[in-house]
Amino acid sequence: MEKKKFAVVLSGSGVYDGAEIHEAILTMLAIMRQGGLYTCFAPNISQHHVINHITGDEMNETRNVLIESARIARGDIKPLSEFDGKDFDALIFPGGFGAAKNLSTVAFDGPNATVNSEVESSVKQMIELKKPIGALCISPAFIAKILGDVSVTIGKDKGTIEAIEAMGATHVETDHGDVIFDEDNNLFTTPCYMLDATILDIDDGANNIVKAMMEKI
Repeated sequence: MEKKKFAVVLSGSGVYDGAEIHEAILTMLAIMRQGGLYTCFAPNISQHHVINHITGDEMNETRNVLIESARIARGDIKPLSEFDGKDFDALIFPGGFGAAKNLSTVAFDGPNATVNSEVESSVKQMIELKKPIGALCISPAFIAKILGDVSVTIGKDKGTIEAIEAMGATHVETDHGDVIFDEDNNLFTTPCYMLDATILDIDDGANNIVKAMMEKI
């Protein structure tokens, strides 16, 4: 049987200014453990800013989202401009602040956020093709911005829930490892580090969302 192909979209490298590394790696591991294959993508754009992950301070540097994401992908990554939904069975977005700072402006603009055009295109391609989309952690917020009337979860964070609902989406409160399925959009979301989580909780969330998506391919 042919292996299911996932496109994994990264947003840099590191929770405060890029992709959440645990979520990214454990998503890739879950895909392969469950018999699938993955290809990593990221937009070839500048990061919004660079954060010192020890102090939390902004650094006087510029970095590129694709080049930083390549650290996680061990160099095997493609620009998101090359994504074609016809080549994949599913699309999934790990979280991290990069999702809300680089893939979108949710971190700064809340319900008035804009979304990177390549990110929006990839999501809309999969909607049109009726293929599963997954979003972890904060990523469901920009999915809500793109699609509007959807059901998603980011756990229990009040401010983010208010922003998501202001975008026209429905938020469902969840706990560790829970997955919300929006049947109309073939969309799967799980909270991960939006909750006070351990790496074991992230493993549960990644495995559960990939399993749920696999069943719909």
